[in-house]
Amino acid sequence: MPNPRIEPLKKLLAMDPNDDVAWFGLGKAYMDDGIFEEAAKALRQCVTVKPTYSAAYLALAQSLQRLGGLEECRTVCAMGIEVSTKNGDAMVTRNLEALKQSLPS
Repeated sequence: MPNPRIEPLKKLLAMDPNDDVAWFGLGKAYMDDGIFEEAAKALRQCVTVKPTYSAAYLALAQSLQRLGGLEECRTVCAMGIEVSTKNGDAMVTRNLEALKQSLPS
């Protein structure tokens, strides 16, 4: 059964494609459904619209890891660590650092 949050978020984004919170919500909804390709697309859009959205970098990195996109995952982790450190989001920074450490070299 498809996630009931997806369609309303898509409608919202059709009206306002610059709604970073809706992009993040859409990405998380796709992650919950295990549709990591779509999650990554939505989360990439989220950080494009709002480059300071710390949590979106973490969710994007997690999606990329699940997709096996390790190089992009490393890059997103590095960018996210920089952003979350600037924002003072210590928990996001720690999670991104742990994810980056867990990636095979």
